[in-house]
Amino acid sequence: MAACIFCKIIKGDIPSMKLFESDKTLAFLDIMPLSKGHSLIIPKHHGAKLTDIPDDQLAEVLAVTKKIAAAVGAENYNILQNNGRLAHQEVDHVHFHMIPKPNESEGLGIGWPATKPDQDGLKKYFEEVKAKM
Repeated sequence: MAACIFCKIIKGDIPSMKLFESDKTLAFLDIMPLSKGHSLIIPKHHGAKLTDIPDDQLAEVLAVTKKIAAAVGAENYNILQNNGRLAHQEVDHVHFHMIPKPNESEGLGIGWPATKPDQDGLKKYFEEVKAKM
């Protein structure tokens, strides 16, 4: 994609602080980090959503994400991957954030609103999804 910022980084048109590169994957430091070591790990295959990326590329992206977490010394960290605008995806190229959480004030802040679903409805939904697997 000509207009995709991550495709431009992959091609070298935009500089980055590369941590890792292979035929399938590129990882680099985020230029607007939430904490020291905040990194982006992307497949070189352009796709806007997770379902657009071949499985072999996703497997390597996750393995590289693990290596980067270890390399930056992140004991506590979040792995974040968003799909679509409602899910807060800003760049339409699949990417994973590895965000170290060194203390309460740095890293990703999350509020998780807990709800108790109707158990019968949840079981019905489970059966629907399981049938599609």
